[in-house]
Amino acid sequence: MSLTLADARIVTPEGVHEGWLTIEDGRITHVGHGSAPSPGLSLGGRHVVPGFVDIHNHGGAGGSFPTGEQDKARDAVALHRRHGTTTMMASLVTDTLDGLSRAASSLSELCEEGLFAGIHFEGPYIAKARCGAHNPALLREPSPQELSGLVKAARGHARMVTVAAELPGGLDTIRTAVGEGLLAALGHSDADYDQAIAAIEAGATVATHLYNAMPQLGHRAPGPIAALLEDERVTVELVNDGVHVHPAMLRLAYEVAGPGRTALITDAMAATGLGDGDYVLGPMRVHVTDGVARLVEGGSIAGSTLTMDAAFRRGVRELGMSLPDAVQVASLTPARVLGLAEEIGSIAVGKAADLVVLSAELEVDGVMKNGDWITEP
Repeated sequence: MSLTLADARIVTPEGVHEGWLTIEDGRITHVGHGSAPSPGLSLGGRHVVPGFVDIHNHGGAGGSFPTGEQDKARDAVALHRRHGTTTMMASLVTDTLDGLSRAASSLSELCEEGLFAGIHFEGPYIAKARCGAHNPALLREPSPQELSGLVKAARGHARMVTVAAELPGGLDTIRTAVGEGLLAALGHSDADYDQAIAAIEAGATVATHLYNAMPQLGHRAPGPIAALLEDERVTVELVNDGVHVHPAMLRLAYEVAGPGRTALITDAMAATGLGDGDYVLGPMRVHVTDGVARLVEGGSIAGSTLTMDAAFRRGVRELGMSLPDAVQVASLTPARVLGLAEEIGSIAVGKAADLVVLSAELEVDGVMKNGDWITEP
């Protein structure tokens, strides 16, 4: 089956052009300028961008990935796909080892179905002083042996682990993660500048939601933020929801890391797509007021109710990104983090037809996954 999308403003890494593209058997086969050579589906000048890639997501539509409940996880994936996220990781939070293993095993079946690009263990190897919405009673010292057991439970679909590198066993666990083929991320950490550098040297290449759950940037004590921003090997996650980080600090990080090392994430939880009220994030109770999720006990921010299309729009409107750069931080850079940049993340011949149609106001008008419409424009 062949489909041509015509009369479109196509956003590629090279820029934005008026043109068309053709899709066959779920792949992009042609990308052209000007008028399409044959009749197709006219998009009336709307933008076409690659599907968004979210490497840090805990759920939505009432579903919480840390529970491992497959039906609710499917609902969450469907919600995020309607908002343009065509590739995502399932992020877990701190739980018992048995609880993490059960959730990972269950979600691995959804990975095999293509609903997730992998599983992210955000806990339990994080710092009590920076645990945020994680249960401090369930935190553990990093253990290479335990991590290997969690990786085994995920049946080949573990993709990332967040570690507080300053903890005993932290650096060895980072090295083990890399040896197991996982991405090692530094986050929920009380590390100082030198300890963060040691984590990077051990193999950490991702900053879990930069700024959040780590020491602040200081002129005498630069802490992990400076180390993570200045090292070209590190991709920094940013939660661009207007709550987690002030726009000025987001702009600062983006100016240093650039689109090639910045990945917008949602850190979404079960309330995403729903209203205010009571929810859970793993074993923790969460209350959402005015779209902001906080722990019932203590009031820490507990994930977000953000979707990637909203993060994309804020990137353009609040942070001053060009459309190609906003596409890079929402699609291509996170795809590269996952090792999938040859398949997804940009509009190019040969890549999967994971596409989002956006209005002039950058609202989602259509979403396509592997050449099939999820939402038809």
